[in-house]
Amino acid sequence: MIGYVTLGTNNLEKAVFFYDELLAELNAKRFMEVEDHFIAWSVNSESPAILITKPFDGNKATIGNGMMVALAVDSPKKVDSFYNKAIELGGTDEGNPGLRRNGAFYVAYFRDLDGNKLNVFCVIKK
Repeated sequence: MIGYVTLGTNNLEKAVFFYDELLAELNAKRFMEVEDHFIAWSVNSESPAILITKPFDGNKATIGNGMMVALAVDSPKKVDSFYNKAIELGGTDEGNPGLRRNGAFYVAYFRDLDGNKLNVFCVIKK
């Protein structure tokens, strides 16, 4: 149902480096760019995308209180790897990798360089 998620940035160059490196962990690649304005990444044309942009109104980008982007992977090992990559790239911890919801949900939470909150998760099949 979700086509894409847009996250604002105040430093496009730093944000692009962060997401180029981080989303490579999911085999996502740039598929759309407008120089000095926005970049979008996706795994393929049928999958949802993440877009990083300078705000269209020219004002400072701010984080959305209560807003979070959740990225699905297929194993706890990939959750750990992705989370560790985010922290290595300068992201900040918002919840270490671990089991939640009675052991059925393995998830880690972090913020990007602009303070946008994301998580990476997998569902544990019993």
